[in-house]
Amino acid sequence: MNSEEAEARKRPFKDLVALREKVKAKKPDFVRQESWRYVRVKESWRKPRGMDSKMRLQKKGWPPIVKVGYRGPSKARGLHPSGFQEVLVHNVEELEQLNPATQAARIARTVGLKKKLEIMERARELGIYVLNPPRLPVEEFGLGPEEEEVEEAGAEEEEKGE
Repeated sequence: MNSEEAEARKRPFKDLVALREKVKAKKPDFVRQESWRYVRVKESWRKPRGMDSKMRLQKKGWPPIVKVGYRGPSKARGLHPSGFQEVLVHNVEELEQLNPATQAARIARTVGLKKKLEIMERARELGIYVLNPPRLPVEEFGLGPEEEEVEEAGAEEEEKGE
């Protein structure tokens, strides 16, 4: 397997993600009407509804409003920036139904740590990319002999300081 095939394996829809980014770069930043005028009005988009609103009427010189024509490419919708299709996984059985070449797993937020570790282990065996691997507590990593010595030295210095 050469490097191009390996890269294609890592990011199967890389070209679609790049296309989406290119289209998104041309899209304007949609701002709420008069947000540049008042501090109390935030920039987050709200549709202008006023009867005499120049923005609603799409007058020249006013910011553009959200329209369906600004939507991204249909083939790129639902893709994760990593280039995989995102699939929500709750258990190991759902994980085994995924296609590792095109799909990546996102572990549901309701899954506990014990099951997350089982899912991660099985995903590693199947070669499935996990978008949100669990963060393990420090105790889970286990300290090696070098780290234990450093901790003991730190504890001795604290005792001397007291």
